[in-house]
Amino acid sequence: MVGRQRVKGITLIGFVIMLGVLGFFAYLAMRLIPMYVEYYGVVKAMEQVRGEPGSAQKSVEEIRRNLSLKFDTQYVDTASVPPSAIQLVRESGGATLRIAYEKRVEFLYNIDLVGKFDKSVNLRGAGDD
Repeated sequence: MVGRQRVKGITLIGFVIMLGVLGFFAYLAMRLIPMYVEYYGVVKAMEQVRGEPGSAQKSVEEIRRNLSLKFDTQYVDTASVPPSAIQLVRESGGATLRIAYEKRVEFLYNIDLVGKFDKSVNLRGAGDD
């Protein structure tokens, strides 16, 4: 007597469910990755300001103007990082540049993804000779 062969594989319904789950996570990644790429552009612009000579002695307006120019080359949306998010804290001969902002991205219907970003760099003696 010949036994039944066991069939291995996935059913159509299982495949559709798997595709739905993978599609959901792919859509999530497509919404989140640009937000983080923009954040890394902000960090890179901050590091460039840090490397400039005399950056610790500049006024907050000069630093904001400088960062605005650097944001253009780093593909950072100036609406995402308003000038009020750029702060300069002076302390005992040095300065700390801090950028803290929140980015909202529409996800599904009335659900938004919110990213809160906060980065500080020490400008004390940075780039000075």
